[in-house]
Amino acid sequence: MADRVDGRPAAPTESTIRDWDDADPSGQTYRRVLFIDSDLTEVENRGGVFEECTFRGVRFNASTHTDAAFVNCTFVRCSLFDTTFTRCKFVGSFFDDCTYSLMKVSGGDWSFTGLPGADLKGTEFTGVKLREADLTGVRAPKAVLRDLDLSGAFLQKADFTGADLRGSDLSTLDPVTVALKDTRIDVTQAMVVAAALGLDVRP
Repeated sequence: MADRVDGRPAAPTESTIRDWDDADPSGQTYRRVLFIDSDLTEVENRGGVFEECTFRGVRFNASTHTDAAFVNCTFVRCSLFDTTFTRCKFVGSFFDDCTYSLMKVSGGDWSFTGLPGADLKGTEFTGVKLREADLTGVRAPKAVLRDLDLSGAFLQKADFTGADLRGSDLSTLDPVTVALKDTRIDVTQAMVVAAALGLDVRP
């Protein structure tokens, strides 16, 4: 007999799902599920939980996810075009060769997330916790990356050309190894960058 969660049958565990058939992940919990070429286009996910799941070639286009969790998940060649994440949890998840055009992330915890080399051009991250996230080599020209907790994040060789970083923690940023042309920062951040360059900042 299938396990039950809150009186309902539990979502699949350790299985493969190829076709969602308009399934609604809201309020469901998926553990160690492999999703291959699934179509989540325009799905409205509220509170769905995915633990140690793998998404391969999944289309999240124009979908919205609110108070959902993707913990220790892996995303490979997924499309996140115009996807919106609000107060979602992505702790320990890893992204490989995905597309993120027009993706918007508001709030939530993305600590220890791996996004090395990701093309985040034009994306929006606001008020997101990205502690110790791997952002090595990310390309984020003209992205909005405001009020982010980037403490301990790996930012080497990142490209923030024309990006808006105001309010974000830049304590681990090495201005010698990243591209910062036309990047928007606030006065406090300017002092942090100047100090990182070895300048003697005085009033």
